[in-house]
Amino acid sequence: MKNTAIAPEPSGERPADDGWRHALTLLEQDLRRRGAAEKTRHAYAVDAHQFAHWANAHRLVPTGVTPRLLRRYAAGLTEAGQAPSTVARKLASLRALFRTLVEHGLLEQNPADLLSAPRRGERLPRVLKAAEVAALLDRIPADTALALRDRALFELAYASGLRAEELVSLDLDAIDFDGERVRIEGKGGKTRLVPTGEPALRAIDRYLRRGRPALLTADATPALFVSKSGRRLSTSDIRRRLRVWARQAAGVAGASPHALRHSFATHLLDGGADLRSIQELLGHASISTTQVYTRVESARLRSAYARSHPRA
Repeated sequence: MKNTAIAPEPSGERPADDGWRHALTLLEQDLRRRGAAEKTRHAYAVDAHQFAHWANAHRLVPTGVTPRLLRRYAAGLTEAGQAPSTVARKLASLRALFRTLVEHGLLEQNPADLLSAPRRGERLPRVLKAAEVAALLDRIPADTALALRDRALFELAYASGLRAEELVSLDLDAIDFDGERVRIEGKGGKTRLVPTGEPALRAIDRYLRRGRPALLTADATPALFVSKSGRRLSTSDIRRRLRVWARQAAGVAGASPHALRHSFATHLLDGGADLRSIQELLGHASISTTQVYTRVESARLRSAYARSHPRA
């Protein structure tokens, strides 16, 4: 069976085969039931439609797909110039598709489970040193409403390892001052309670007393962090404000909400926290996602060994 170049599905087209139409409908329903984000549902739908067109061209029905055929499909994607990361995402989409068919009793086993994703060059996350984080946060004064908000925002981001999307979704009732924790509505609609430190709680308290009231307009919002016009902050607002303060903190380069989150996890690992605890704090569904921090630590140790050992 000869590989063919793979082109994205034209907008609005559906696979001709009823079996594939049914399979794609089940996938969409399954992703919604699992609380997958809209972007994820769209990407998986495009990938699954693409494969369904390829399968139709090769006169394959959903129950006739084998690991060998999937490997040929993946090889065709690579030959068509798709990046390893793109091929890996498409294979993840197909694992989800066939997992759904297994759960509905249409297949006995998932043929995509036996596929390994193509190797891709891993970029280790940017990790700020503890002194860099302190320099960044201490640079933010407590003299204006916006500065009070930003100090509370980034203290919390680092103290609890929150994603930018999670920070902007926080409402006033998310902060539990007595319990010293914050309630997060994470990916997939999953709720988790994450401890937060005293510096972050003090900064949030100052912001709530002196900063937020000055930013509110007549239109009340339950949002914890609001803009100068009184609306809920966006993720782009957070990134922009962090860049402003990073420029003012000498020597702190590469600061981003994601870097603060990575730094949170890495500093916990350095301090002796176990990987399972870090997984729960970050809200990772799989421990494999959290294991990137062991690679960060391994890279750091190798670097320290190369600098320090006389026979390295």
